[in-house]
Amino acid sequence: MPLDLRNSKTYTTENKQQQQQQQQQQQQQQQPENEGTGRILHQWRAPEFQVYPKSTRWYIVFSILIFSVVLYALITNSPIMAITFILLGIVGFIYLQKDPRIVTFSITTKGIIADREMYSYENIHSFWIFYELPHTKTISLHTKASMLPFVHIPLDDEDPVALRELLMQDIPEIKQDPGLIDTLERVLHI
Repeated sequence: MPLDLRNSKTYTTENKQQQQQQQQQQQQQQQPENEGTGRILHQWRAPEFQVYPKSTRWYIVFSILIFSVVLYALITNSPIMAITFILLGIVGFIYLQKDPRIVTFSITTKGIIADREMYSYENIHSFWIFYELPHTKTISLHTKASMLPFVHIPLDDEDPVALRELLMQDIPEIKQDPGLIDTLERVLHI
């Protein structure tokens, strides 16, 4: 049976995005409210961390820095420090070569789900959306956890205004300043 190209539909990225949004809305309407997590209000998929392109120059500087610390440790007769920084350099290099996993994030009636972790609204003090194109697009949750109180959720291509409106229904929006680690990640492209 021949294919009639005049009647066939061409799919652009806009059509695909519209279809995905329609499918998400249908799934949300069909999903019953789960007792533990609640009904899903919005869901998206994004890489678990931002990948920054690294040049050869970046790797050379990184190697020189590690080599300098190891050399200093050997000169000061600190073999444990030397071994530690050699291992840190190897592990860091392997970690930088790793591709991020694609993780599912959800805003539900009872909290926020990041992969398999649930952050219920009563355990979240506040939120703030960092949106500085092209590199910073995250939701920062200030939780009641004592060890790691800030949780960063990547937005990828999601609309920050729509997510902000959803979150403001259950969590107060309080401005946060980027932390030292966030700034180092962005500047050093880690």
